[in-house]
Amino acid sequence: MQRLLITRRLPDTVLDAARARFDVTLRDRTDPLSPDDLRAALRDFDAVLPTLGDRFQAEVFADLPAPRARILANFGVGYNHIDAEAAKAAGIAVSNTPGAVTDATADIALGLILMTARRLGEGERLLRAGAWEGWGPVQMLGTHVSGKRVGIIGFGRIGKAIARRCHFGFGMEVVFQNRSRVEDPDLPARQVEMAEAMAADFVVVAVPGGKATHHLINGRTLEMMKKTGIFVNISRGDVVDETALIDALQQGRIAGAGLDVYEFEPKVPAALIAMENVTLLPHLGTACLEVREAMGMMAVANLVAWAEGKEPPNLVNP
Repeated sequence: MQRLLITRRLPDTVLDAARARFDVTLRDRTDPLSPDDLRAALRDFDAVLPTLGDRFQAEVFADLPAPRARILANFGVGYNHIDAEAAKAAGIAVSNTPGAVTDATADIALGLILMTARRLGEGERLLRAGAWEGWGPVQMLGTHVSGKRVGIIGFGRIGKAIARRCHFGFGMEVVFQNRSRVEDPDLPARQVEMAEAMAADFVVVAVPGGKATHHLINGRTLEMMKKTGIFVNISRGDVVDETALIDALQQGRIAGAGLDVYEFEPKVPAALIAMENVTLLPHLGTACLEVREAMGMMAVANLVAWAEGKEPPNLVNP
């Protein structure tokens, strides 16, 4: 029976499914693998089920020219913490869990739009602090969402799911920027250049992480936003130059931001925490039991296929 390392606790149903097929070692901690842990994982196990923050980068593979591990079955659709090409060169397959995360992540994007535009987090903090003095006609006026324009950066599964919610749920006009041509958006939506997408009332980033998108949102692109614009990120933290975003917010060049991910998470800059016009969530994008179960079972399916000598259904480095 192959030895499998699971780097973070997963739902019990997923652990049971993994244990039925593999000799499982569960690392029951919340912090990512340390540099020594990364190398030990490749040296001591046949397979690894890693997740966000477990940084299997080129230098890790370089230190182990003949690793025992043959597959990294990532828990999550994003795998920018894994150098998939370096893994391939070392003879290690990398898989992910697409599809299962789409709706839950899109829901969080809409939550961040509403929370930031309508000042919901700020209002709850006011009430819980005992500072609410009663309803008034000009109390905590926010930004109307329905009928506005949303600019979506990245129009894959999640981007399209956000667009459907915005258009059909809130009557919003949808424009989007995507690096390749989208022939059929499957709803009323226009593909535009980055400047036009960034100039929407709400800007939502839904691109994958990785070298190609690192700091895609930076000082230059943030300058394309209008002063009343609200910025939302549910993709990966390092897609955004956090320093540039903080500067744009502090200088009042944009109206607010809603963030579920951070450039150096779990570290969140004190400057962001101090701003009332910023909604901050602790990476809750897929935090629903049924979604995490579906992700885990997809990862196990990738592992089982590999163990049976088949190509994992969600292989990302063929």
